[in-house]
Amino acid sequence: MSRKEISDAVDGLGWRFVLGVVRTSVPVTSLAQAAEVAARAVAAAGEEGEASLWLDVRKDQVILTLQSLATGWVSALELELAHSVTAAVSELGLRTDPGTGGQGPRSVQMVEIAIDALDIAAIRPFWKAVMGYGDEAEAHGPEDPLVDPAAQGPAIWFQQMDEARPQRNRIHFDVSVPHDEAARRIGAALAAGGVLLSDTAAPAFWVLADVEGNEVCVTTWQGRD
Repeated sequence: MSRKEISDAVDGLGWRFVLGVVRTSVPVTSLAQAAEVAARAVAAAGEEGEASLWLDVRKDQVILTLQSLATGWVSALELELAHSVTAAVSELGLRTDPGTGGQGPRSVQMVEIAIDALDIAAIRPFWKAVMGYGDEAEAHGPEDPLVDPAAQGPAIWFQQMDEARPQRNRIHFDVSVPHDEAARRIGAALAAGGVLLSDTAAPAFWVLADVEGNEVCVTTWQGRD
């Protein structure tokens, strides 16, 4: 299905097509009500739709997302589920609301991070390892994007550079991990071609970089009290 076809199919339901998913938000007044919305949505999705639906449950809203994890896209099944879930939410006297037009803190959205690189294939394994990420559905090539398997963090994609930039990068990632995961994560990143720039602040944080100098700090709670 085309992007326009997907967008048109859900627009009137209060969902929006954003970066390969259809997403909406249900405003609620309590965590208990949010849990009820989540339960109704799961029931409406049924066993067939269980793999396509994920939820972010908060005391003021429930964010509902539909996507085929097998393809990383929206199929007819997800569009059907959007109808079913919307109907279930409306039975509670609530609405599916994308938050557009300034209606709420912000609209539903998806976030990506782009890393500029001369040799994408050389740095991609480092970022896959240090972030604990995986391949995008049906995209396993040496220059393809990376995604969070838990669907919590932003996707990472790589933009081809034509020439090197000599200055130090002006943005870096902080990846906070459990204290007993840090050594394994750092080891995996170094094995994937990364460089340890500094461990003077360890175990609070270690500074690593890919082979082109893009930096990341692996951090823990330790060494901060």
